[in-house]
Amino acid sequence: MPDALAVHQLRKRYGANEALKGVDLTVGEGELVGLLGPNGAGKSTLVKIACGLVRPTAGHAEIAGAPAGSPAAHRALGYLAELFRFPEWLSADELLALHQRLAGSAGGAKERAELLELVGLAEVPGRRVGAMSKGMQQRLGIAQAMIGDPRLLLLDEPTSALDPAGRRSVRELLETLRSRGVAVLLNSHLLSEVELVCDRVAIIARGEVVAAGTPAELSQAGGVEIDTGRGTRHFAQATREEIPTIVRELVEGGEDVYEIRVLRSSLEDTYLEVVGGR
Repeated sequence: MPDALAVHQLRKRYGANEALKGVDLTVGEGELVGLLGPNGAGKSTLVKIACGLVRPTAGHAEIAGAPAGSPAAHRALGYLAELFRFPEWLSADELLALHQRLAGSAGGAKERAELLELVGLAEVPGRRVGAMSKGMQQRLGIAQAMIGDPRLLLLDEPTSALDPAGRRSVRELLETLRSRGVAVLLNSHLLSEVELVCDRVAIIARGEVVAAGTPAELSQAGGVEIDTGRGTRHFAQATREEIPTIVRELVEGGEDVYEIRVLRSSLEDTYLEVVGGR
C-alpha cells in the first residue's frame, strides 16, 4: 500500500524566491508526523501543494499513490486550516451535511453520527456553531475533515488557540485517529505538543528539511547531574551506564548523594539549533 503522503524532491519558486528546495517527506499509514519550522520556512507551501492548491516547480507529491490535486488525491485527503470559520448559525449536524455535499460523500446521517461520536460531540448534534466553545469547534473541524473516510489528514495548528484541557482533548482525538489507521501531518508551532503526540518530526528551515526523526532521536544526551551534600555536580559527558561508578567514587570520597538526574536536550533545543535560533 502506498504511503498516505509521499513528497519527493519538491521545489517551488515564486519569482526569485525559492520557497522549497528539494524537500523529501513521507507519512505512512496510521503515522502521526509533526511538521515544524519558523514562519516563511516553506511549511504552508508544502501543505498547499499537497492539497492541490499550488503546483510545484519541480518534484512531485502524492496522496495515497495519486498525484496531488487529482480527484483521487482529494478523496483520500482531509484538511483543517488554522483560521477556519464555520457559519455560526448552522448546527453541528447541518455543518457536516453541508460538507458532505461539498465533498460528494454519500455517507448520510450515519456518517455524521459516527463522526460526531468520534470527536466527542454525539450529545450535541443540534447545537449551533456560535454556541460552541473553541475546543468544541476545533473537534467539529476535525470531524468535517474526516468526511469521506480520508487516509490522510492535514491539520494546521489544531491546538494553538486552546486551553490545556482543550489541547489534551485534541491530543487524545489524534491518538484515536492513529489507532484507526488514519495518517496525520500536523503543522504546529507548539513543540511540546508535537513531542507528546507525534511518531516522527520533520523540521523545515529555508525551504529544506534540516532535521527529521522521532522525538527521541532528535533529542541529545546532556550528561548526568547529581545532588550531593556539597552541592550539585554536573558530569557533562557521562552516560546512564556510568552512574554506578560515579556514585561509588563520590561516596568513597566522602560525599553524600541525594538525587541523580540523567539529562537530555529537548526537541525545542534541537529545533533552535537547526533553524539558527541560537
